[in-house]
Amino acid sequence: MEANTQRPLSFGVKTAPQNTTYDDMLRVWREADAIPEIEHAWLFDHFMPLGADPTGPCLEGWSTLAAFAALTERLRMGLMVTGNTYRHPTVLANIGATVDIISRGRLDFGIGAGWNELEHSSYGIPLPATGDRIRALGEACEIIRRMWTEEAPSFEGRYYQIHEARCEPKPVQKPYPPFVIGGGGEKLTLRVVAQYANVWNMAGGPPEEFARKSAILDEHCVAVGRDPATIARSIQQAVDYSDLAATREAVRGYIAAGANHLVLNLRPPYPEGIVARVASEVVRPLLSER
Repeated sequence: MEANTQRPLSFGVKTAPQNTTYDDMLRVWREADAIPEIEHAWLFDHFMPLGADPTGPCLEGWSTLAAFAALTERLRMGLMVTGNTYRHPTVLANIGATVDIISRGRLDFGIGAGWNELEHSSYGIPLPATGDRIRALGEACEIIRRMWTEEAPSFEGRYYQIHEARCEPKPVQKPYPPFVIGGGGEKLTLRVVAQYANVWNMAGGPPEEFARKSAILDEHCVAVGRDPATIARSIQQAVDYSDLAATREAVRGYIAAGANHLVLNLRPPYPEGIVARVASEVVRPLLSER
């Protein structure tokens, strides 16, 4: 992990669009947009709230992201992460290209295999077995990358078949927006990460587990001929509004384990000025230690 731990640290915030309002999240994003140390901001991709009570409000991620793309100027942005099972990859490629254009080249394209059983059953969306979902994720990444770089790609895979699928206009970012792939499966998922990701995100687990999986990712990179240092290592950390020092210490542990892309998860209700406080009490002290 030597090469990865020497990468610059990158901090962002996440506002999962559940049990909150559009206006409250927009307030947080606009505050973050004005604070240079906060480089990126994230939503999630779910249709009902996660947790014990699925009955509350939950805004759709990509359409909310498109709105925020138009109403911010600097932040990089994305979904942490899109569920591949929810949209055909050709449709997702078009959505992603559109948001990159609206944001003028600020999309970080988050994607994962999908997992939420309740959402799939409630919405009538098939949820294949784990191995099939991860293999389909690999095909989806290939299709999306081709649609963002080729005029009219065709693809014959096990899970997807497309014929001269056009995506115009292309994304602003060249050759394409960075792929942020979430997941921790050691045999299949991390191999897809090694093949396609610019950023790997592990959603949960202690620093020791993060370091162990990161080392496995290094091995997959070697197997596919990829320099492990070209993939940023990302974690998400919930912010304790009553004890920002504890949040800072938790993030410091992940940095010591090799994380360099740090997503600070803000939970509603969002206190006034919370991003400025997080920047002052969590982000700047950690940046000063590099």
